[in-house]
Amino acid sequence: MSSIESVLTETRIFAPRDAFRQAATVSGIEGYEALCNAAEQDYAGFWADLARQEIDWQTPFTEILDESNAPFYRWFADGRLNASYNCLDRHLATHAEKIALIFEADDRTVTNITYRKLHQRVCRFANALKTQGIGLGDRVIIYLPMGIEAIVAMQACARIGAIHSVVFGGFSAKSLHERIVDVGARLVITADAGMRGGKAVTLKTAVDEALNQGGCEAVEKVIVYQRTGIDITWNKDRDLWWHEIEAAESDTCEPVWVDAEHPLFILYTSGSTGTPKGVQHSTGGYLLGAIMSMKWVFDHQDSDIFWCTADVGWITGHSYVAYGPLAIGSTQVVFEGIPTYPDAGRFWQMIERHKVSIFYTAPTAIRSLIKLGGDLPTQYDLSSLRLLGTVGEPINPEAWMWYHTVVGQERCPIADTWWQTETGAHMIAPLPGAIDLKPGSCTRPLPGIIMDIVEENGTPIEGTGGGLLVVKKPWPSMIRNIWNNPERFKKSYFPEELKGLYLAGDSAHRDSDGYFWIMGRIDDVLNVSGHRLGTMEIESALVANPLVAEAAIVGRPHDIKGESIVAYVVLKGARPEGESAKAIAAQLRDWVGKEIGPIAKPDEIRFGENLPKTRSGKIMRRLLRSLAKGEEITSDISTLDNPAILEQLKQSAS
Repeated sequence: MSSIESVLTETRIFAPRDAFRQAATVSGIEGYEALCNAAEQDYAGFWADLARQEIDWQTPFTEILDESNAPFYRWFADGRLNASYNCLDRHLATHAEKIALIFEADDRTVTNITYRKLHQRVCRFANALKTQGIGLGDRVIIYLPMGIEAIVAMQACARIGAIHSVVFGGFSAKSLHERIVDVGARLVITADAGMRGGKAVTLKTAVDEALNQGGCEAVEKVIVYQRTGIDITWNKDRDLWWHEIEAAESDTCEPVWVDAEHPLFILYTSGSTGTPKGVQHSTGGYLLGAIMSMKWVFDHQDSDIFWCTADVGWITGHSYVAYGPLAIGSTQVVFEGIPTYPDAGRFWQMIERHKVSIFYTAPTAIRSLIKLGGDLPTQYDLSSLRLLGTVGEPINPEAWMWYHTVVGQERCPIADTWWQTETGAHMIAPLPGAIDLKPGSCTRPLPGIIMDIVEENGTPIEGTGGGLLVVKKPWPSMIRNIWNNPERFKKSYFPEELKGLYLAGDSAHRDSDGYFWIMGRIDDVLNVSGHRLGTMEIESALVANPLVAEAAIVGRPHDIKGESIVAYVVLKGARPEGESAKAIAAQLRDWVGKEIGPIAKPDEIRFGENLPKTRSGKIMRRLLRSLAKGEEITSDISTLDNPAILEQLKQSAS
């Protein structure tokens, strides 16, 4: 591949409104370029100045960027700090009574908690963790519903120097087990269940199932938050009620000061092959990225009501719920439920109710809400909104226009943000008071973020053109390692052929204005409803079924979810047809849901007597993707060992 051609043509441009630009944290293109120039002239010094200004250090750092063991970069390594102190304690002298969290439960019950009260809750739970023997460097799995307790658990771990690993509550017991084993957790924090769409989603049951499998011997205790009161199985030697263990604890807890490079958390993300990757983030550099992007990209002001709709089980919920907003003293909305319950007006009703001014959600949610009621937002008072954001995948231009016109009423900039679990914070996104917007483009890199587009051998693509998206210099919030797998870290993100460049794994196109357009993954990771899923994991789950001999997974475009999952399956017995095929397909979907989680269920399963393979045995996924999209195959298939199989696989069983 010398370059990737872009077929998208978008000529609409939206400049910042004068009033917004004049009041913005970074005002006008001149303000943006001044920051970029400062980073260019003294890269390390640029980030060091920001770290000193924005973070409270117990021991100031003297080292800035250590590149001696690249790509295992270190930032501010001899400085000492505590993330929880920076999110809570430092605000107590100035706005202790400011509301930190506005929690709206699934049933619309609202709970407000101030910074003082949140600090007390975090301290009590941190003391409870210490009473259970949890301390510096211990790994803690958090498997909780979205809510105040999830944030308290994360902050409490950070307060005592424990390393948390949050697992999304929609993942199955098998997925939870893999993460417990890989991270070597000593403790699991969960709930009896969570509430989503008026239904209780059991969590403790999945924890029990995971711990009953081998390899979890390191887990000593399970702390259970009583969210719903449903009946659960109880192990009196292992299980503890959250409310009971914290009842006698003090509401003061001195923070444990850690080195800037101390791991704050490990968050698992899917890879294109093999087991999930435990992305390891530092404390100091990660916190700086979360803070600066809150200020630059969201243009956050003291009076704002911020709402990021992401679950804390994903990196967006880490950076823009649990850490970033609290570190700058924001008031934010936290939501337990789903956007369509009790009806498709839920998001808009909540914006009206809580007077949300900054709203950050995924394109897949936007597309769903358009389909369910494109005029619904007009029935609510959305006048409090001043900025909108999107996250998780590129937003198609027409959905962008609906978001801008109907939700933002043509007055709200849209921050289309590109970043990853591995980057920790926004990398490419418009500074809303400075950058003209183009529907569908994440626009330009943040100040101090040095992006480029290159060919497969690392040669830069000059000017306009498409290719591999890379980062040219280390940045503070970047991934530090893959937990317990440094070789995989180097191979995944710093392949030898790119000569020290960070490989993002996305393809991108740069236009004549220097704007970036994300074109999709270069590997086989699917993006389904904002969730990144590895095809290899789904294939492995299918093949684990006794009926299945072989499977291949591909994605195809989906108007709502971004991508839908298409599975090609070869059974150990005869190829099924008719009602038999439908029944087996349903059985396999349920199997995948149990093995990985409901979000990984294939939307379509096609059965074949074989898969299209080269004579060397390689499955030609390129051809399977074409079949899934309904495209005519015009490319050369002479290398196929079994070309007749393509006609068979055109037929769908479900």
